[in-house]
Amino acid sequence: MKTILFPGRNEWQSIIKRPVADQTRLLDSVKAILQEVKQQGDKALKKYTQQFDKVNLDQLEVSAEEMKAAVQSISPALRNAIETAATNIHRFHAAQTSQTEVIETMPGIKCWRKSVPIEKVGIYIPGGTAPLFSTVLMLGIPAQVAGCREIILTSPPGEGGKIHPAILLAARLTGVTRVFRVGGAQAIAAMAYGTETIPAVFKIFGPGNQYVNCAKQLVQMDAVAIDMPAGPSEVCVMADETCVPSFVAADLLSQAEHGTDSQVLLVCNDQQIGHDVLEEIQKQLQQMPRKNMIEETLKNSRIVVLDKLDESIDLVNDYAPEHLIIARKDAKQVAERIVNAGSVFIGNFSPESAGDYASGTNHVLPTNQFAKNYSGVSLDSFVKKITYQQISRAGLEQIGQAVEEMAAAEGLEAHKNAIRIRLNYQ
Repeated sequence: MKTILFPGRNEWQSIIKRPVADQTRLLDSVKAILQEVKQQGDKALKKYTQQFDKVNLDQLEVSAEEMKAAVQSISPALRNAIETAATNIHRFHAAQTSQTEVIETMPGIKCWRKSVPIEKVGIYIPGGTAPLFSTVLMLGIPAQVAGCREIILTSPPGEGGKIHPAILLAARLTGVTRVFRVGGAQAIAAMAYGTETIPAVFKIFGPGNQYVNCAKQLVQMDAVAIDMPAGPSEVCVMADETCVPSFVAADLLSQAEHGTDSQVLLVCNDQQIGHDVLEEIQKQLQQMPRKNMIEETLKNSRIVVLDKLDESIDLVNDYAPEHLIIARKDAKQVAERIVNAGSVFIGNFSPESAGDYASGTNHVLPTNQFAKNYSGVSLDSFVKKITYQQISRAGLEQIGQAVEEMAAAEGLEAHKNAIRIRLNYQ
């Protein structure tokens, strides 16, 4: 990790820049994949699965027998852990339900808004180096609580065309209706456009690499909604002298192991903190199975030393991290001043890993500065808000003149007439 001492604001943009692939090549590659899946359906999916995952598939869908066998293969300890996490995630998201409240804006004019579940949703679960079965819980549970009628799941197949058993267990626990062994941009295309086997959905959820993220944003142009732009993972840690360097190092390493396109950032108020954290990183790194990957990730990562709290907060808000850990004595007060972050972890004993798995909050969060304008996934992500109104004649008489005046001023005579014809009705 590179250490940057007391950078001026004119240097901040280079500090907060994320590692990215060649966007032109990325865009061209993903467009070609989307188009081929759109035109050739299952045939294209099997071709790309062989090309990217080195797996020849006969069946895209996971059968009920496969699902049952996978679930039975899970150890009791892992099953208990998944069920514990599921309970907390369900509790947190169920609390987000809202009651319909009728508002009488004027006598005779009643307005209300109701949440209606999105009928068909698709969940993308990354596989590859880390089968993220925890993400099934984060997406399947709020979809289930919302009442989505159809929940399909796609995930890249591993060796032998199998999907990790824990992904299948989580799918069963969360009411996923169908599971398909397809990954990458081609999976996004399948859920967006539909194929002979995979049904099209109305909204697509789930994190992924830059190809998946690019595909999601492209299909959004074809009237398929997405949760958010969610690319490579990232964490920022704000620390002062009260932090525990070994904790901070562990948190940075936990995000660095997601992939070489991830990024971690430490913002601290003293150079010694950075030095101590780096020492701990080197110690812990030796024990990590993903040591080589982490070392590549750390090349894109930085330690920034700023002695003024206001500047540290401004830099973090400018960075808009997916995850923010505040390991400072004034952590709660600093947290109140954070306006751009996907999820905030307050204090030395609030590791980001807890939120990734079992505390209850959702870990599908905006990355790459999108925390400036997107929220993480919640129950609201799986519903539509429909407004209703019911107006009596007396109510229409109260607002009729205002509507007529406004319609006339905009030159919309038919709008004005829709009011006038009712008020003149005998």
